[in-house]
Amino acid sequence: MKKIPILLLFVLPASFICLSCGGSSPSATRTSGLPYRAFISNSVSSGASSAGVYVVNALSDVRPAVAPIAAGNNPGMMVLTPNLGLTLVFSGIGTQASDNQFTVINNASESAVGHVSLPGLTESFVVAPDSSTAYVAIPTASVVGQQPGLVEAISLNNGAFIGEVDIPSVHYLSIDNTGDRIFGFSDNSNSIAVITPSDIGIPGKNPVSYICCFDSPVWALFSPDDTTAYVLNCGPECGGTQASIQKVDLTLTQCLPSGVCPAVSVPAATVAMLSGSTLYLAGTPYTGGVPSQPCTGQTTQATTCGLITQFDLNTMSVVGAPIIITDGYHTRMAMGANGQLFIGARTCTEIVPPIPAPAGAETRGCLAVYNTLTTAVGSVPPGGILIPPANGDVTGLQPIGKRADNPDIAQAVIYVVQGGSLDIYDLTIDVLEYNPNNPNNPGEIPNLVGQFIDVKIVDF
Repeated sequence: MKKIPILLLFVLPASFICLSCGGSSPSATRTSGLPYRAFISNSVSSGASSAGVYVVNALSDVRPAVAPIAAGNNPGMMVLTPNLGLTLVFSGIGTQASDNQFTVINNASESAVGHVSLPGLTESFVVAPDSSTAYVAIPTASVVGQQPGLVEAISLNNGAFIGEVDIPSVHYLSIDNTGDRIFGFSDNSNSIAVITPSDIGIPGKNPVSYICCFDSPVWALFSPDDTTAYVLNCGPECGGTQASIQKVDLTLTQCLPSGVCPAVSVPAATVAMLSGSTLYLAGTPYTGGVPSQPCTGQTTQATTCGLITQFDLNTMSVVGAPIIITDGYHTRMAMGANGQLFIGARTCTEIVPPIPAPAGAETRGCLAVYNTLTTAVGSVPPGGILIPPANGDVTGLQPIGKRADNPDIAQAVIYVVQGGSLDIYDLTIDVLEYNPNNPNNPGEIPNLVGQFIDVKIVDF
């Protein structure tokens, strides 16, 4: 195992400001009074619309008459703590004027209870399984005498700053099931930083070691007993050589001396989701630094496409042929009820019709829906792909579980944030939902206006 020297740094401490330390108890009356809520981050203020986190009744697709929760100038990415007690929100747009604010929302009281000013933009933060600590990757954070990039550890119990770890260009994080190990993935690196959270901030302790050799790794999945990690290698889409899945034996009894097993090639992979023993992978194949997958079998003006691949972790092998989807850099994946797998990307090939649009004009954005069932859903055959006629990057996907389980509600639905809009898809027919509260605008929630980024269900 190759060891790379690393320094613990405390020169850029995050500044935690407690707005109402302790917040409300779980039994406190909620502002909206709703039993099943979705939080939606709105990144802009304009006219009557204010930037903040909006509350929506996820059972009826209605926005209650309550003000949005303040969460910085441009609230975007959100992560829930495992116990659903808190929602963590990052506000930042990657400019010098960005506030880079990390806000902690108490879900019971629907109020911000504290915020941290981060030293740069983040696209990845994870939470300890006991909901006590957040770990934030900041790839561009300035570090004295070192390359930019660090991971900050912040207590969610009292707002205390626990410590920082210098990891150059660290971009993405994955945490194991016990919270004893975090993998850090850096841009332009074939190594993975292995972080021991309990050693962060302890004098004399070095909480980081490195393992190699991968191929532009971006994510990892841990087995339930945390003895094995499965690493997603992005390959040529991220400047590497070959996309693949790579098994890491964390007990160091296989694939010695490092436990890193040989890679198994896949066509492309930047995001993944596990269902049973099947790992669904999505990505865009690249050759010579440019997208190279033709859209064979699809009627579209797009000249390049992406792929979804099924991978069996039991046999460590690809299952069946890859399936063509929209291209771009895939970052979102969610399995809705009724076996519908939603895949979202950013910076894809957009087909925008002229205004007014002629009959039959194509509209294409960054969303694809894969029917994993052996029966048809709406117009989509078994194993078929639907490209909804909507433009824009996909930045949020949230299946609404209680809708599928409630016999008094007809539809199983999923909330999709695409191009800054919240769209609601009916998973029984894979089209925009008919909302009786807004009958003239399928798939929309009345009185919900803004530039939306993310969506999360915050109740069991």
